[in-house]
Amino acid sequence: MSSPLKVFENAEYKNQTHITEFILLGFGDHQVLQVLLFILFLLIYAVTMGGNILIILLVAMDQHLHTPMYFFLVNLSCLEICGSSNILPRMLSSFLMERKTISISACFVQNVIFGSTGAVECYVLSVMSYDRFLAICKPLHYVNKMNGKLGLQLIAISWLSGFLLSGVTVISISMLEFCVRNEIDHYFCDTFPIIELSCNDTHIFKLFLYVLCSIITFPPFTLTLTSYTYIIVAIMKIPSTTGKRKAFSTCSSHLLVVSMFYGTLITIYVIPSSSRLRGLHKVLSVFYTILTPMLNPIIYSLRNKEVKDALKRLTLSLLAQIQNKMRYRDSDFSLS
Repeated sequence: MSSPLKVFENAEYKNQTHITEFILLGFGDHQVLQVLLFILFLLIYAVTMGGNILIILLVAMDQHLHTPMYFFLVNLSCLEICGSSNILPRMLSSFLMERKTISISACFVQNVIFGSTGAVECYVLSVMSYDRFLAICKPLHYVNKMNGKLGLQLIAISWLSGFLLSGVTVISISMLEFCVRNEIDHYFCDTFPIIELSCNDTHIFKLFLYVLCSIITFPPFTLTLTSYTYIIVAIMKIPSTTGKRKAFSTCSSHLLVVSMFYGTLITIYVIPSSSRLRGLHKVLSVFYTILTPMLNPIIYSLRNKEVKDALKRLTLSLLAQIQNKMRYRDSDFSLS
């Protein structure tokens, strides 16, 4: 027979499972800091959107960039736009609100988009590394092997795999029960901070997630690492210094992006999840969720001659169109 205390605890437990929203603690509640962070992240969001949209427009409008490499780059820019728009607008609005709440359904939507875009980015980066491997290590076979059909297939597989695997994670999280605590010590609905609020025993669930994250990240990371190992070996065999510099310049931008993405991602999951290190986790999360999407178009545009040439051609074309319109206006005005 259950004791009165046990019955009371069970009744209290049932009454506490009706949590309808989470509170995102973000970066604290200091008013001056909130204003400064709002301005900073608003500028970052503007640069991110502008830079990635510009790359998409350049590739779409310039025939010289209609190659598999830039098709993959467009997909990467689309991912950065989706990922940033998933986190930053709500984050910016939270700086202006006293109560930083988010509904459970909206939190799960943010989590599935975050997980899906992150997983797809792992696969897209590995596809881009494979493209560079073929271009540098097997240049005579590049055109035949890396054609438009194969590029579409690789990107389709990347998007489908990323969203399906991430969907499994969110479906699993949705089965958890949330009792008393509803404060997420983060600036967005990351997976493990959500799990920590659950009143279920999550040890097996966390182990399952670590295995799933390994399945998502380890194969593309291995492919990327293997591709660049072969690329570096091939570059080192080039006899002339000029040839080495030219070959390395074609893949250095991508290598820099991959290093930033995987470097911060691996560091976050290697560092133990404890209350003392949550601040460090937030800072590192800023790198791969907010700063990397902003830096990607800057890296690819500043270090890539073809992109800079395409930007010059687009700028000259727009200036010529403006001049023609002004001439027509002047001629119409003189006739009138």
